[in-house]
Amino acid sequence: MPQASTFRLLLPSLAPLITPSLSSRLFFKPRTSQSLFTVLASSSSFRPRRNAPFRHLGRRSSSSTRETKDRGKDTAMENVDSVGFNKRRAEGRDSSGLPKKNLQLKVRKLNPVNTISYVQILGTGMDTQDTSPSVLLFFDNQRFIFNAGEGLQRFCTEHKIKLSKIDHIFLSRVSSETAGGLPGLLLTLAGMGEEGMTVNIWGPSDLKYLIDAMGSFIPNAAMVHTRSFGPISNTDESTILGQNKFSDPIVLVDNEVVKISAIILQPNHSEGSPLVASANQSQERMSHSPEHLGSSNILKQPTGKPGDMSVLYICELPEIKGKFDPEKAKAFGLKPGPKYRELQLGNSVKSDRQNILVHPSDVMGPSVPGPTVLLVDCPTESHLEALLSVQSLSSYYADSTGKSVTCIIHLSPALMISCANYQKWMKKFGSTQHIIAGHERKNIEIPILKSSARIAARLNYLCPQFFPAPGFWSLSNHNSSISDSSASREDSILELCETISAENLLKFTLRPYAHLGLDRSLVPTTMGTSEIIEELLSQIPEVVEAAQHVNQLCLKSSQTKDDTPIADRKILVEEPWLCADGVPSCLEDIRRDDLEIVLLGTGSSQPSKYRNVSAIYINLFSKGGLLLDCGEGTLGQLKRRYGVDGADDAVKSLRCIWISHIHADHHTGLARILALRRDLLKGVPHEPVLVVGPRQLKRYLDAYQRLEDLDMQFLDCRHTTIASFGAYEDGGPDKNDNEMTAPEVDSTLFAKGSRMQSYFKRPGSPVDKNVIYPIIKKLKRVMQEAGLESLTSFPVVHCPQAFGVVLKAAERVNSVGKVIPGWKIVYSGDTRPCPELVEASRGATVLIHEATFEDALLEEAMSRNHSTTKEAVEVGDSANAYRIVLTHFSQRYPKIPVFDETHMHKTCVAFDMMSINIADLPVLPRVLPYLKLLFRDEMIVDESDDVVDVVTTAS
Repeated sequence: MPQASTFRLLLPSLAPLITPSLSSRLFFKPRTSQSLFTVLASSSSFRPRRNAPFRHLGRRSSSSTRETKDRGKDTAMENVDSVGFNKRRAEGRDSSGLPKKNLQLKVRKLNPVNTISYVQILGTGMDTQDTSPSVLLFFDNQRFIFNAGEGLQRFCTEHKIKLSKIDHIFLSRVSSETAGGLPGLLLTLAGMGEEGMTVNIWGPSDLKYLIDAMGSFIPNAAMVHTRSFGPISNTDESTILGQNKFSDPIVLVDNEVVKISAIILQPNHSEGSPLVASANQSQERMSHSPEHLGSSNILKQPTGKPGDMSVLYICELPEIKGKFDPEKAKAFGLKPGPKYRELQLGNSVKSDRQNILVHPSDVMGPSVPGPTVLLVDCPTESHLEALLSVQSLSSYYADSTGKSVTCIIHLSPALMISCANYQKWMKKFGSTQHIIAGHERKNIEIPILKSSARIAARLNYLCPQFFPAPGFWSLSNHNSSISDSSASREDSILELCETISAENLLKFTLRPYAHLGLDRSLVPTTMGTSEIIEELLSQIPEVVEAAQHVNQLCLKSSQTKDDTPIADRKILVEEPWLCADGVPSCLEDIRRDDLEIVLLGTGSSQPSKYRNVSAIYINLFSKGGLLLDCGEGTLGQLKRRYGVDGADDAVKSLRCIWISHIHADHHTGLARILALRRDLLKGVPHEPVLVVGPRQLKRYLDAYQRLEDLDMQFLDCRHTTIASFGAYEDGGPDKNDNEMTAPEVDSTLFAKGSRMQSYFKRPGSPVDKNVIYPIIKKLKRVMQEAGLESLTSFPVVHCPQAFGVVLKAAERVNSVGKVIPGWKIVYSGDTRPCPELVEASRGATVLIHEATFEDALLEEAMSRNHSTTKEAVEVGDSANAYRIVLTHFSQRYPKIPVFDETHMHKTCVAFDMMSINIADLPVLPRVLPYLKLLFRDEMIVDESDDVVDVVTTAS
C-alpha cells in the first residue's frame, strides 16, 4: 500500500488539532520529506482497522477485488500520490494500460427438437406506466427479448433472468420508451467475466441514430453486433429511383429453432426525405453505425422524421413432425436401425427387402404446423393505416389457406387498440389468442420490483417521516381518477374473442405442443402492506417499540435534545452525541413546504434488487423541482414515490436537471424524463428545460435529438462555476471580443496547465459569450423563480469533466422582519476527497456525499476514484456541514452498507425513496440506529459472481 494512502488514515485522529487550512495542506499536497506519521503509516504491519461487530463483512475473495489489486500494481496505484487518488483515471488515461476487450457473441449449440419454448411478458413499467414492457421468447438454448425499456436489467435481476443467456434484442421502435435500458444493459454485459459479452441488437433504420448517440459514452466493441433494417433517410438524394416494398417481411433470423421476420410500419407523409435501402452486407461493421439489411434500390415512399418507424415481428417455429410408425416401416421392408433415424430426420431411404425408395411421408404421421407469434407495435393512427395496408399479412388471416397465427402480443397503446379499425383487423385472425400488453391502470396494484417494494414498506412502518408510503399504493384515489371513457375503452377491448390483458410474467407456452396456451403459474399476486408488516413483526418484535420511539423523536424534532426515555432501553442505546448538535440559523422558522430531498437512486454502477442508480429529486414544492443526476429508471422511481399522476406533475415542473459526469449510471435516464416532459407540455406554452452537465453529455444529447426532440437547452458545468459566473458578469455580452477562455480554478489539482486539468481539457475553450451568456442569464432567472440564490458547479476527482454542485437558497424574512440566511445543499457527485469539495461544503446545511466502499476497501476506492464511508464523513466534518447523507453504495452491499457507527454523529445512510424534509434535519442522524435494527439480520456483503461492479468509462 502506498505510504500516502496509509498516511491519510492517521489524520482523522488529529483533526481537533489541525486547522482547516493546515489540514488542507497536509491532506492534499505532496511532501518531499517524510514525517513521523508517514513513517508509521507506511509500516508493513499497519492495516486499516474495522469496527469489531462488522469485521467478518470485510472478507471479500471475489475475482473483481483481486483483479483490481493486480491492476493497481501496474496502472492505478503507481499514479496515486499523496492526494490519494488514481491520477490516470481522473485524466481519462486509466484504460491505456489495460488489455482491450474483444467482446464476443455466445456461440450456442441449438436443439432443433426443443422440449420447452414460450413467450413471456416481462412487465417493465407495468406498475409505473413509464416504459414499454418487454417480451421474452424462450428456447432451451436461445433467448430473444423484444424491447429494452428502462428497468429491464433490474427486472432481470429481480426475477433471476440471466442476462448472459440473452442472444438477441429486437426493438419495435427506437425511442426512450422502448430502448432506454439498452445502454446500461450493454455496459453490464461488456463487464461480465474476463472477456466480456455482447448481444445482437436489431431495429429499424432509426437505430443508427441511437447507436451514434451511445457511442459518446459506450465502447464501440459493445455495439459491433447491431443491425438495422428497412428504409433509411437520405437527404443527399434529390431524386427517387426504383421501388422497394418494405411492407414485405424482412427475414432477420432463420435457424433450426425459429424464423423471425420484420414488417416495417412507416406512416405516410406528404413531404419528407427519400428513403434509401442500402445494400445487404454480410460483414459486421466496426463503426458506431449498425449494419443495415435491405435492398440496393431506393424507395419511392417519402419518410417522416427519424423515430417514426414501427415494426411488426413475426416469429415462426418449425413444424412438429408426425410420430414415426415402426409397423409401417416394416411393411415397406425396412429393418430397425439407422434408417429409422434418417426417416425421422426427413430423409428418404432405400428399402432393405424391396426395390423401392421409402419416403418420410410413408412412415410418419401427419405433421403439426409450428406455432406462429406476432408482436405488434402500432403507436398512432398513421401507423394503423400502414398496418391495414400490409398485404403480406393476408396469408396469416383465418380465411386464408396459409399458416395460422397462434398468439398475437399487442404492444400498441390502449387508445389505438380500442379503434374500430384496429379491432376489425384483430378479428381477421379468428380464434388467435390476443394478449394486450399496453399500459393499463389495474397493473399499478402489483409492484413489479417486489424486493424493493418490501423494503420500502418496512421502512415506512418504522419511520414514515422519512419514508412515505409509495405512491402506487394509494389506489383508492387512483382508481377513482380513471375516467368512464377510459374504463369503457378497456372493457371494449376485452370483449373481443380470445383477448386478455397482459400480466407480469404471464406465459404463452409454444412447446411442448400438449401444453400449448396460457400459463399463469408465475403471475405474481397482489402484495399488500399488511402482509409485509406482519412478516416484519414476526421477525423483529422489537420494531414496534422502535417505531414508537422514532415517532417521538420526529414529534420533538424542533428541540435540540430529546430526553424522553422509552420503557425498555435494551433495544438500543443512543450515544450522547446524537443530541449534541445545535440547529443552524437557516432552519429557524423553516416551513415543511420549503424543501424536500428525495433520494430516488442510491446505488452505484448498475441497478440492483434493492437500489437503483444515482438520482436525487430536489422538491421545492410550489416553486418546482430539480434533478441532480438522472440514472436509468429515474422516471420509474419518481412514479413509485409520487404515483403516476404525481410524478407527471413533478416532471412538468422541473426547473433544471444537473448531471455530474458522463458515466452511464448517472445520466441514462435523462432522455426518458425529457421525452415525457415534452409530451406532457405539448400544446402548453413553456420554455425548454435547462440541462447542466459535462460537455461530453452535450455530444450525446445532440446526437440523440436526431432521433427525437428532447425540448431542452444545454449548459456546460464548467460555465456554472463561481469563477465562470464572475468572468461572464465582468465581461458581459457587449464587449467587442465575443470569445473568452474558461477562467482558471484556484487549485493545485485543477490549475490550468497541470496534468490533472479535467476542468480545462480540450476542446473546451474558447467559447462564444454571445451563445453562453443568455443561457447563464436564463439559469439565474430560473433559479430565482425557484427561490434559489445560486446553482454552482465545482470540479472533483473522479474522471475527466466530473463535477459536484452547490444549491444555495435565497435569504428570507420571518414574521418579525428578521433576515434568515438560506439553506445550502452540496452534492459531491462521484469523487475522491479533495479540497474543492471541502471548500464548496463549508457550512453546508446538507452534504450529500458518495460512499461507494466500506473503510476496509480503501485501496479499491482510490483505484476507482471513489470514497469510503469514513472519508465521506471526514469531508463533512472538515467542512463543518450540519448533516451528511451517504449515498452511491456499491451493489456488493445489497440492503445496508458497512459503516463504523462511531463516526456517524451527524450522518445518515440513504435508501431509495428516502425523503428528507428540511424541517426534519435535526432528527435525521438519530434514526440511523433504528435502521440498523431493521436490517440486523441482513447486514451481509453480496460476494456472488452475479454482482458485477461495472465501471463505465467515456468512450
